[in-house]
Amino acid sequence: MKLTEYFLAQQERETAGTRKALERVPEGKSSWKPHERSMELGYLAALVAKMPSWIAMLVHQDELDFARRSESSFVPKTQLTSADLLRLLEESIAEARSALQQTSDEHLMTRFRFRVGERVVSEEPRHVMIQDSVFNHLSHHRGQLTVYLRLAGASVPAIYGPSADEGKF
Repeated sequence: MKLTEYFLAQQERETAGTRKALERVPEGKSSWKPHERSMELGYLAALVAKMPSWIAMLVHQDELDFARRSESSFVPKTQLTSADLLRLLEESIAEARSALQQTSDEHLMTRFRFRVGERVVSEEPRHVMIQDSVFNHLSHHRGQLTVYLRLAGASVPAIYGPSADEGKF
């Protein structure tokens, strides 16, 4: 199986759970956070919705300088409604799908650099960055979002298996 096909299939599998989590984000609680050092709920939800689009960045750019992230579409804007979040997710998925369909496995073997100013944080083949920085990272933040949902009084969707709110297998 080609890497591009693998990532397209993985994106398809992950999207359903992401969509379910974003549908549950309570409106009017964008600035809520469970702890003073935590992200705000609205920012976290927008981050989860935006992350699939990072695939396009990893395909089309050779590096990301995190020190200049405010100049980039890499940083999500806090969304106010569930409809906004779902629209952002669909746009992100379409952007990622298009990038994967237009690239080759050979290109995904080339290196991508992540830096903060002059300091190189990581430099890995693009396919490794896609797996680690998008899919694994998305699973982490989507899990974080489900904890926020529970603490904010919203129901938690079943993602990889049942949740306390959505019964058994």
